[in-house]
Amino acid sequence: MREILFDTISLITILNPIAAAAIMLSLVRYSDIPEVSKKASLAVFVGSVITVLTGGLLLKFFGINIPSIKAIGGVILLIIALHLIQGQNISPTNSTQAEHDAATKKDDVAIIPLAIPILFGPGMITTLIVLSEKHEGLIHKGILIVAVALASVVVYLALRYANLISKFLGVNGLKIVTRIMGLIIGAISFLFLVGGIKELWLNL
Repeated sequence: MREILFDTISLITILNPIAAAAIMLSLVRYSDIPEVSKKASLAVFVGSVITVLTGGLLLKFFGINIPSIKAIGGVILLIIALHLIQGQNISPTNSTQAEHDAATKKDDVAIIPLAIPILFGPGMITTLIVLSEKHEGLIHKGILIVAVALASVVVYLALRYANLISKFLGVNGLKIVTRIMGLIIGAISFLFLVGGIKELWLNL
């Protein structure tokens, strides 16, 4: 239960569904929220499971070791954290302004850019690969997939009730939540960065 709780909280924090919900409100009509929420959360779940099951194989294929992924993943997460702390909901590592502007011209924004790359971006992919390699064996992989499922449910609920969350929190509330998530992501980024550098140093 402790592993599931830690993994779930880590994934939810990096997914940042509250910020994504606020962004979604500017992209879709109110009547489209239920369908968009379902598609986006399902896309996040499917992409996450594929990453958990195949991420390690891709690293081995390209000859990349886990400490290197931890180190660069820590840098990516740190950049995301700094942007969130500064109040920038979409960091450059998650989506470009061009992608955001193009989304407003499309009927279906659930997959792009909402699910990818706003929710399921480089930070999420890196975190899943690191956690996947940390949890070796089918049982531990299953635990991580359970955490992914729980995080995806939270994403769905945040998007589905985005209007209520936005009204309840207000502008200042959204800013506070965003900055708190930034601090948590920053702490996780240092765990990855320091751990990766330490392992690389010991393997020299």
